Amino acid sequence: MYDYNDFDETFVRSRVDQFRHQVERRISGALTEDEFKPLRLMNGLYLQLHAYMLRVAIPYGSLNPQQMRQLAMIADRWDKGYGHFTTRQNIQYNWPKLTDVPDMLDALADVQMHAIQTSGNTIRNVTADHFAGAAADEVEDPRPTAELLRQWSTDHPEFQFLPRKFKLAVTGSEADRAVTKAHDIGIRIVKNDAGEVGYQVLVGGGLGRTPIVGQVLADFIPREDLLPYVEAAVSVYNTLGRRDNKYKARIKITSLENGLDTLRDKVEARFAQLKPLFTGVDQELFKHIQSTFVQPAFKQADTAPFQAAYDADPVFRSWVDTNIEQHREADYRIVTISIKKHGQTPGDATSDQMRLIADLAEQYGHDDIRISHEQNVILPHVHVADLPALYAALKPAGLGTANAGLISDIIACPGMDYCALATARAIPVAQQIATRFDELKLEHDIGPLKIKISGCINACGHHHLGHIGILGLDRAGVENYQITLGGDGGPDTVIGTRAGPGFAYDAIVPAIERLVLAYLELRTDEAESFLETYRRLGDGPFKAALYPESKANAA
Repeated sequence: MYDYNDFDETFVRSRVDQFRHQVERRISGALTEDEFKPLRLMNGLYLQLHAYMLRVAIPYGSLNPQQMRQLAMIADRWDKGYGHFTTRQNIQYNWPKLTDVPDMLDALADVQMHAIQTSGNTIRNVTADHFAGAAADEVEDPRPTAELLRQWSTDHPEFQFLPRKFKLAVTGSEADRAVTKAHDIGIRIVKNDAGEVGYQVLVGGGLGRTPIVGQVLADFIPREDLLPYVEAAVSVYNTLGRRDNKYKARIKITSLENGLDTLRDKVEARFAQLKPLFTGVDQELFKHIQSTFVQPAFKQADTAPFQAAYDADPVFRSWVDTNIEQHREADYRIVTISIKKHGQTPGDATSDQMRLIADLAEQYGHDDIRISHEQNVILPHVHVADLPALYAALKPAGLGTANAGLISDIIACPGMDYCALATARAIPVAQQIATRFDELKLEHDIGPLKIKISGCINACGHHHLGHIGILGLDRAGVENYQITLGGDGGPDTVIGTRAGPGFAYDAIVPAIERLVLAYLELRTDEAESFLETYRRLGDGPFKAALYPESKANAA
């Protein structure tokens, strides 16, 4: 992975010193809260319902064990002993004291981390496929491209005050585990007919109150043109994007209001101006970045003990079948460590769990850790011979739940438990759904099913992309939960369709239970997933399950 050079180190330390002085001025009263707000947001510090919240960038979701241990130390020393991993592959601390935040930032800088541009109307943390560099299906490791974009966008003088926040994602796989079509700009590494590696650029995706699937802005951009092209796109948005209404300020609205063709023409014109200014230094930098992302020294080991454990232990076998994915190396696997134990808060990891993951990454995972946008932890390089020992260490720590991609592997925003913008609770709903289906012992029979929950219209829980999406709203002071069906964040991204009227807080879990039990009756066989059944039958039978009173009235 990329290591800071002297410039990086100096830059981050100077930002910490600058913010330390700003905090001192706020505490002394020299700065009002209104004056301090834009300064703290530039450093990832929010003011939530009960306390400040610090959001820390984990670029393209990559960590090493030293960094993970430092995150655990920060959680113990300045928070409440845990951190919350987010859908942008960041980590959030929910309870820091303002006076402690500069020390937290200093501790992050000690391990080449920071909180810069995790908030504000700027280019946020660049995300990427959490299986990057390990997946058998990728054209190329997307992390070097993501790192190039991170360095280009950090403190870019033109893009610190955009009309609205701006999100980039990069994938090297057709499977699109980075959900590029739901981003302001999505970048897919592809090959053209001549076999040259380049980029397809998508624009105008996003969720929130106006969910839109991104469209292709450019089918193929040569590698050397990526930065000037992306800069042209953001520059055009910076000019055209609306600043009179924050709800219409994202590039998805800019594209809708001006038309994709007009937007493309303006980007091409701006690109023609910018391209001569890129003299090749960016490509030299990219080659250096690529050289820092080296493949591990893969080992050889006897796989027979793994096969014996797999055959003998049904619990271990279930975990392998659910949480393990194919690796590009025949005897290696990609491991998803679920931090979604039934009844726990999705995305939360205790400091002890973080330290254990760091230890296991050193022992079994070639020092490589990833955070997924689905709020789990990934060890991308584990030899099959080490899987039994890895599982044996994870299970007693509450990290051995065999539910990756299943109904309890829920994405949920913090909701009204933390967020000042939320209009309903999300975490308790996720906990209750997971607990209920664990009680029913149906989870593995149900198979792949993605539930995503948001506590407000901003859609931080990505509910629009859930096979079953849940949106919590305030209806005259009462929590009301709408259900959407058929969403998908894969390569053919689909926005879910609202099923009908919402449900009260105490009625939402029974509604989900009716919905899923109906699916089990409707599917053709165990191989047909919920999403496949929905696409085959449409929403009619699912609405009938959700609203049985309507069916009775019709009769």
